[in-house]
Amino acid sequence: MKIITRFAPSPTGYIHIGNVRSAIYPYLAARQTGGKFILRIEDTDQARYVPGATELIMDTLRWLGLEWDEGPEVGGPAAPYFQTERKDIYLDWAKKLIAEGKAYADDTPSETIEAYRKADAAAKVPYLYRNHRPDTTKKWQEGMPIRFKSDPKPRTWHDEVMGDMHAGPEVQDDIILIKKDGLPTYNFAHIVDDYLMGVNMVARGVEYLSSTPNYLALYEAFGIDRPLLVSLPHILAPQGNKKLGKRDGAKSVTEYRDDGVLPEAMLNYLACLGWNDGTEQEIYTKDELVKAFSLDRIQNSGARYDEVKLLWLNGQWIRKLVTEQGIDAFYPRTTNFWPETAKSYADSYKKQVLGIIYDRLKTLSDLREMTGYFFADPAFDIDQLLTNKFIKKTGLSESELAALLDTVRTRLEKLPAWTEANLKTILNELLETTGRKPAELFSLIRIAVSFAPFSPALDLTLAVLGRDVSLSRLRRVQSALVSDQQ
Repeated sequence: MKIITRFAPSPTGYIHIGNVRSAIYPYLAARQTGGKFILRIEDTDQARYVPGATELIMDTLRWLGLEWDEGPEVGGPAAPYFQTERKDIYLDWAKKLIAEGKAYADDTPSETIEAYRKADAAAKVPYLYRNHRPDTTKKWQEGMPIRFKSDPKPRTWHDEVMGDMHAGPEVQDDIILIKKDGLPTYNFAHIVDDYLMGVNMVARGVEYLSSTPNYLALYEAFGIDRPLLVSLPHILAPQGNKKLGKRDGAKSVTEYRDDGVLPEAMLNYLACLGWNDGTEQEIYTKDELVKAFSLDRIQNSGARYDEVKLLWLNGQWIRKLVTEQGIDAFYPRTTNFWPETAKSYADSYKKQVLGIIYDRLKTLSDLREMTGYFFADPAFDIDQLLTNKFIKKTGLSESELAALLDTVRTRLEKLPAWTEANLKTILNELLETTGRKPAELFSLIRIAVSFAPFSPALDLTLAVLGRDVSLSRLRRVQSALVSDQQ
């Protein structure tokens, strides 16, 4: 069947990676079947509402390529898509239940309710409000909560991830449908909205599994068919011992975006975090995910969050996109990630730098640390050179190292054209004439021109730096070695 499903976040702050995964799976299911993916904003918890959070949610979905068919800024036949704008709809449905004897207005003071809780605790019995249900109820007036009049009985259902489930009457209660402020609770509003929006598959976190018997009771009370239910296991902290939280080092999707993680990599990683298609494939485009996805391949246990894997995957995606699209097409993605010193340099030069460094990047923000020496002379540290393990292996004194650099510089100065091919040839010739190993000679030259812990292939690095900069830096280090010896 065509899956009609929804992502229904609350605008209460930053969007966590767990929230995003609960959007990815229904999106894939809808796209695979030619159905609909609806965005609905569940903003009834006004005490936790954060201005700007809705815009952040939409921006994140668009960044990941999860476009919605109905919802804010798109519209649709079931508009509006903000729950606070649907207040009258929920009240009408609640009143229908009152008229049928399936719900009641209840203005019991909170102090009395707390007394019920304490009495049940003292008696060592589970607190259930239905055990304290008023014998007589009042006519509903604005400002009065409305409760569901539960009909507790054994419930059985099938969850597409968790399998066949059952629960006894002891977990069903007279849940609140409409709060004092006139807004609905989540437990009630999503039942109404899903029905009116034609939703036939509901995917949400496994923490809602315990509430399902109450949802089933509401479906039954309204006489409507329940949708497919999909409970998504938690994303776990790296240690695997608890649900992932911000304290475990997980960042918001926006923070990962700002750190230079690509949307393709984030989508790929989260889709495969708790799902696989039974193959060894690790790199998936969105289209490949749509084609391969199936609900029965979602694992029914928590999946450990692994940021190292995410960053590895991001590096793979950088290489994949540059290889497929070319530097010119990929370059605009790097705009906000160059070091400050790169501002005055032309795009053409930065593209050259990107072309030789991209295959070493894990995130785009690595550009700031890895490319600084292409745009400014690196900080000079002669000790860094002398303590390098490859330089130490040469057994050469400072004056001998200076002489070796002089040989290199003199030979490079004679190059008729400063090209990658010529540089590669000369560097190989220098290995023969100096009798040095590549790790020794090339490390000396690399540190002299970059003072970086690593760099791209030496011939490429020198070619991009250019003749004047390369020879100047070699001369600077050579002179420092001589001066240090004196």
